[in-house]
Amino acid sequence: MTVHFIGAGPGDPDLITVKGRRLIEQCPVLLYAGSLVPEAVVACAPQDALVIDTAPLTLDEIVAHMAAAHGKGQSVARVHSGDPSIYGAIAEQMRRLDALGIDYDVTPGVPAFAAAAALLKTELTLPEVSQTIIITRTEGKASPMPKGEELAALGASRATLAIHLSVRNIHLVAAALTPHYGADCPVVVVYRVGWPDQAVIRGTLATIRERVKASKITRTALIFVGRVLENGSFSESRLYHPDHQHILRPGKKAKSSGKVKDRSGASGKESPIPE
Repeated sequence: MTVHFIGAGPGDPDLITVKGRRLIEQCPVLLYAGSLVPEAVVACAPQDALVIDTAPLTLDEIVAHMAAAHGKGQSVARVHSGDPSIYGAIAEQMRRLDALGIDYDVTPGVPAFAAAAALLKTELTLPEVSQTIIITRTEGKASPMPKGEELAALGASRATLAIHLSVRNIHLVAAALTPHYGADCPVVVVYRVGWPDQAVIRGTLATIRERVKASKITRTALIFVGRVLENGSFSESRLYHPDHQHILRPGKKAKSSGKVKDRSGASGKESPIPE
């Protein structure tokens, strides 16, 4: 018996991994965070599976279901939104399972910031603009921020910020970051990415507060801040520049006597590698 922690992705049922879906299809017990994971993601569970929405449950109640399944020798699919390593609240569940001697593993999922960037058709690391992404949140009711991780301190880096669990604090976000990024710095708020009602709000640190207020969005949103969102003037990467040589793309004078096989299995002289 194993408890499988599964990252379900941001909401789109097609963005779960093949392994994650296979585990859901096989497990006789399924626990999912219904406030963040659509029912469509877990619809592939066995017809006779015990499917439980854990949104109204406490940690003790969730672990009790896992322990009951363990007693019956039944594996559990524990489905979390996005990737469970980011604000997944799995650490305390795993600690309880360690104490109970129950085996578990983790299957990663598509994180919300990656799905949001795909929706925006935006690269979050542009040459000479930003090569760092900081995933963070603001202080809320759940838990305080550790010392040194205040948004103003992180903003001093001027890296690309992906701010979770903070749309209610959008006014605090703007106030903390404006001194570092400038009032004209682009901000994008992505609401429920991957869900049918997903929405995008664009603005700047000077305008985003009023635009979010007008939208009445108060939860399940991700805030991007950074100059990469301008997506206009930036230097091209050296990765594909003809002067950039590496082992897979040697200089024009370099030759190779090696042989490769094509997909049919036929062997021949090595052909140039495009990248």
